Amino acid sequence: MIPEAEVSQWLHSATASVEVPVVPVNEITRAGRQRRRRSQWTLGVGAVLATAAVVLPFALRSTSATDSPAPTASPPASAGTCVAKVPAAVLPSWATAGFTDPHPRIPYVLGDRGDIVAILFAQPLYSPPSDDHSNKILWVSRDAVDLGQTLTITARLVGGDDTSIGDVTREVSGGPGPSIIDLPAPGCWQLTLTWGTHTDTLALGYLPG
Repeated sequence: MIPEAEVSQWLHSATASVEVPVVPVNEITRAGRQRRRRSQWTLGVGAVLATAAVVLPFALRSTSATDSPAPTASPPASAGTCVAKVPAAVLPSWATAGFTDPHPRIPYVLGDRGDIVAILFAQPLYSPPSDDHSNKILWVSRDAVDLGQTLTITARLVGGDDTSIGDVTREVSGGPGPSIIDLPAPGCWQLTLTWGTHTDTLALGYLPG
């Protein structure tokens, strides 16, 4: 909605140029002057109202046309690409357990099959690890996880300076959950995630520590 003060300013600017002619005092009698002044006042008010009728709808249409669209939630980071800093996005509803906000926004990467998310509690990820924060990742499975399962992570470096590094394996006891995942070199790592009967893939980028 346009503020009332702004509308008033528009109307003032639009009507500032409306001039009401002044009747010469010596040409009419006192009664005539009074009638003429009433006529002038009516003319002036009519001009103001007519101007307002033109200006206000135009202003409302112009404001409506230039208003920014309502913000939309940012999409999650693509599972197959690596970025230095993953943007925050609204978590899938099945991954919000434990959050007080029903629609939490936090950086995360969704698996290619949509069966798991990697919620990044520390950014960026570093190799070697940073001195001021750990590479904390919370893994959340779409489906319920049976007790005793293990999340097995097979990581392969697909972008980086050291191409001699082979596959690296990390395990998260108890299945998808909180973890610290340190990898041996910076670059883009393609992860194959296996837990129970499920398998999914995603990519995570690590910066030089």
